[in-house]
Amino acid sequence: MDKVTIAGLAQQLGISKASVSYALNGRAGVSPATRARVLELAAELGWYPSSSARALSQARSETVGIVLLRDPEHVGSEPFYMSVLAGIEAVLGERELNLMLRIVAPDGGTRGGPLATVGAVKGSTAERAFPAERRDLAVYRRWAGERRVDGVLVFDETRNDPRGPLLERLGLPFVQVGGTAAPAARSAATTVNQSVDAATVVEALHELGHRHIAYISGPLELAHETLRSASLAAHAWRLGMTLTSSASDYTAPDGEAATIAVMAGLVPGSKNFPTAIVYGNDLMAMGGLAGLKRLDISVPAQVSVVSWDDSIMCQFSSPPVAALGRDVPELGKQSALLLLRIIDGHAVGDRAMTPGSLQRRASLGAAHF
Repeated sequence: MDKVTIAGLAQQLGISKASVSYALNGRAGVSPATRARVLELAAELGWYPSSSARALSQARSETVGIVLLRDPEHVGSEPFYMSVLAGIEAVLGERELNLMLRIVAPDGGTRGGPLATVGAVKGSTAERAFPAERRDLAVYRRWAGERRVDGVLVFDETRNDPRGPLLERLGLPFVQVGGTAAPAARSAATTVNQSVDAATVVEALHELGHRHIAYISGPLELAHETLRSASLAAHAWRLGMTLTSSASDYTAPDGEAATIAVMAGLVPGSKNFPTAIVYGNDLMAMGGLAGLKRLDISVPAQVSVVSWDDSIMCQFSSPPVAALGRDVPELGKQSALLLLRIIDGHAVGDRAMTPGSLQRRASLGAAHF
């Protein structure tokens, strides 16, 4: 079968090559009837435009980039990332755009001094989860220099995050996924109100009679974990409750270790036996269940368990774990849509996501004194 070309389509239709090109690329300059004829013949002959040629003509790569500074094994096992990436891909796939994903394992080096992770269990992975040197920054520089991507989606916002200023200097549009606010001119954020979600969890526990609770978070270098911890503490104080916090690294083993430390009173500042533990994600909640079982502590008869992230693991664990249900694929979709609008030159603002709703399951019960 001969290769179908724009010139061939123009000859068969009896129109100019320019008209065919305008019709195929969705540009003005041809009538709706002519555009329909061109598209119908192109589809009949199985013709598709060259993505590389189209990108070159538009001075775009037609690719969106994501760099995750996380252990690859953690990313593969954490349902949050799989769900949010599914939402992103749904938007990009509909527009026949590409996604370039790089997972950069954090460097174990400590040049410039180790991170101070307040509340982390001594020796836990959370203490070394985010190194002083950010290896992901080199990827952004290379992508910008090679014009590999049109824009990037940024995950895991950190305190004093260096990526916003860098991406602004590089001229790469970006969106903070679940961030606090857009830090630069050519950026936006899909924001999550951590205080509202914290109030949902704390008030539910208070209604069930819990007065002493614990929060096992992810690394406190992450901006959203700092906000969560502060919000949980503020709402607990407002309702006359106490809160003990300990940082983990979002994995089940570290969640188990942190749970045992909390229940043993090894976390600085812990004074009261918690009757409920809130976990920063579902994997840590699974580890928490294992830790409580090792300690022969019954759930929920002695301690209730709540996860900040909901997933199939929470639904089918034993007992099923109560969780803050959020539309994570929608977070991915809205983040991708915001980025595409910025790339297209539209002025956009941050987009607030719908607060989570507590999914009450068997791990959540009344406090027993």
